Amino acid sequence: MARTPRIELAVEGGKPVRDTRAKPWPAWPVWDEQEEQALLRVLRSGTWGSATPCTEVPAFGQEFAQFHDARYAVCNTNGTASLEIALRAAGLRLGDEVIVPPYTFIASASAVITAGGIAVFADIDPDTYNLDPKAAEAAITPRTRGIVAVHIAGCPADMDALSELARNRSLFLVEDCAQAHAAEWKGRKVGAIGDLGAFSFQSTKNINAGEGGIALTDDAELYARSWSVANAGRRPEGAFYEHHLLGSNYRMTEFQAAILRVQLTRLPEQARRRWDNAQFLNQELARIPGIRPMGLDPRVTMHAYHIYIFRFDQARFGAMRRSEFINALSAEGVPCWAGYVPLYRNPAFLDPDNFPGRTVDYAKARCPVAERVCADEAVWLAQSLLLGTREDVHDIVEAVAKVQRAASS
Repeated sequence: MARTPRIELAVEGGKPVRDTRAKPWPAWPVWDEQEEQALLRVLRSGTWGSATPCTEVPAFGQEFAQFHDARYAVCNTNGTASLEIALRAAGLRLGDEVIVPPYTFIASASAVITAGGIAVFADIDPDTYNLDPKAAEAAITPRTRGIVAVHIAGCPADMDALSELARNRSLFLVEDCAQAHAAEWKGRKVGAIGDLGAFSFQSTKNINAGEGGIALTDDAELYARSWSVANAGRRPEGAFYEHHLLGSNYRMTEFQAAILRVQLTRLPEQARRRWDNAQFLNQELARIPGIRPMGLDPRVTMHAYHIYIFRFDQARFGAMRRSEFINALSAEGVPCWAGYVPLYRNPAFLDPDNFPGRTVDYAKARCPVAERVCADEAVWLAQSLLLGTREDVHDIVEAVAKVQRAASS
């Protein structure tokens, strides 16, 4: 009986599934003369900042809040600042504990610490990689003041369970929406489902102005406090040199807001295209042994797919480790990476000099699901890969299948 020809992977010198020089992936960011004209409009106006009466920043704040089903918006400098603003507005006090997941960007936890609190890590759900509500409940102590619900990769966390938990325990609930532009939970966009929501417009985000952020809320008092934190302690209707709390300067520029107003008009179509391509990718990758798409709660009516994540099972890939799989898939023309390490394993959290006067010891933190996910399981694809055609998505599927066949043969 004839033997099946050996599959030669691109990482071993074979021909890749996709030659990205001849067939590049969709570029990011997406822009045209509309962004150019918006920048020129601000340049020629002579009003470039938002400390004085301006046009673009308030207009973008209103437009983004309306798009995300929120009443109020505070435009600011970046996603990290948005979290710090939200936490301070929510009433975080020195030494208060805030529950956060360890599977996220550092700002989800460092913003708590910068604002004077203590980040307490609770494990993630193995099917969604979002904060596990049961783990969050188990982490509550008499010092707990709030919860940060991170919508990781653009997938809304369980806002029913987390909202109920926060309400029952009299805790604030801040949504970290840095990756969740246009994401929906039960038909409502994220950002003001909790007390406040924090967004980022950094370069990789699904709409971007290089940097920038926004905090959303439905609560008039929280809005006023957020605005004050971002505007040197002033009040929205107060005098310029009248300061009521120790705020800072987190103001967005008119240039950023002008770009973001145009970017926002592109978001609905781009979000739908990411969603449609991701659903097809979920269906096709599920057919490949050793590959498991992420779970999708039926209450998630829109996943933003800032990152497309799937799960790798080494048991179905012979002797191939995840790191080798990632190298092989990247060589086939599908750029991918492993993503996070648990936040508490970062040097910043293990150096006691970063926490003077505090007794927290992050070396003792343990979140087994997050540790397994980071060590062996998660594989990430950038959101821009989902902005292509169905043929582009087929290339992803073909490349993954090729690596699996080679590894298991």
